[in-house]
Amino acid sequence: MNPFSIFLLLLIIVPVVEIYFLIQVGTVIGAFSTVVLILATAVLGAYLFRAQGVATVQRIQAVLSRGEIPAVEMIEGAMLLVSGALLLTPGFVTDAIGFFCLIPGLRRRFAKYVLANQFMSQSRFQANDTFQQGSRRDNGLDDHVIEGEFKREDEPDSRKNNE
Repeated sequence: MNPFSIFLLLLIIVPVVEIYFLIQVGTVIGAFSTVVLILATAVLGAYLFRAQGVATVQRIQAVLSRGEIPAVEMIEGAMLLVSGALLLTPGFVTDAIGFFCLIPGLRRRFAKYVLANQFMSQSRFQANDTFQQGSRRDNGLDDHVIEGEFKREDEPDSRKNNE
C-alpha cells in the first residue's frame, strides 16, 4: 500500500472514530463538559508540547556542540511536531496519541528503534558516531582535485579603461 493510500485512509477513518468517541463521551458527561474537556486537553497539550520542544532543542544544541550528529533528537523533534498537531486536533483518540508522543522515555525509545531498523541498514552512519570534517584526500573521496589560483588574461584591466 503506498503512502498516499494510507494517508487517504487515515483522513477518512480518524474523523469517523473521533466523532464516535465525542458522541459517546458527550452522552455520558454532557455536551458542555465534553467541549470543556477538549479545550482543556488542547491547552495542556500546547503547554507540554512547548516545554518538551524547548528541552529537545537544547539537547540538539548540546549534541551539536560535542560534534555529533543529533539523529535521535531530530526524530524526537519530528515526533513532537506530530504530537502537537494531534493535540490541537479536537478529539480524544488524537489527544491520547499526542500525549503518548510527549512522554520523553517512550519518544526516545521509539526514535532509537526507528534509527536502528529503518535508517541504519541503508546508511553508513551510526547514531553515536561523531561528525568530523577532513580533507577529501584523507577520506579517499576525490584524488583528482588540483588546487591552485588563476587569473584571466583575456579581460581588459578596468583601471586602463578609466584613464
